[in-house]
Amino acid sequence: MTHIPEKTPYTVPLETLLEQGNILKIKPQGYSMYPLFIPGRDEALIEQVPITQLKRGDVVLYRRRHGILVLHRICRITPAGYYMVGDNQYETEGPLSAEQIHGKLIGVIRNGHSFSVVHPLYRFLSMLWLNLLPLRPLCFRISAFLKKLR
Repeated sequence: MTHIPEKTPYTVPLETLLEQGNILKIKPQGYSMYPLFIPGRDEALIEQVPITQLKRGDVVLYRRRHGILVLHRICRITPAGYYMVGDNQYETEGPLSAEQIHGKLIGVIRNGHSFSVVHPLYRFLSMLWLNLLPLRPLCFRISAFLKKLR
């Protein structure tokens, strides 16, 4: 029998990697950002940016007070903080403090091909969908109805 030496795994918090200037490639889980991210298919490129550069429509990586990391879109910024929403949701979350935000989405990798979030078509579609936030419940009901018809 071969003896395998025990080693303590070395883990580094994602926040530390971002603070060191690294660009992270992560695989988002769940469907809160559907159709931008489909679990198992898409990857997100995240970079730390100054909080003053964040604006409505940006997708950011933040840590909830209970510890989970979330990748959602900024729907509103107020003196109280940042309000977030997933692209596949209609209820906002917030206010979040600037300290909870650790990085910003700079690109998406889909099926081995990448695109930047500064691409005009991406920006247009993102802002269009964000502006339709009040109508999302209706959009979701119509979508569910159409699926039943098939």
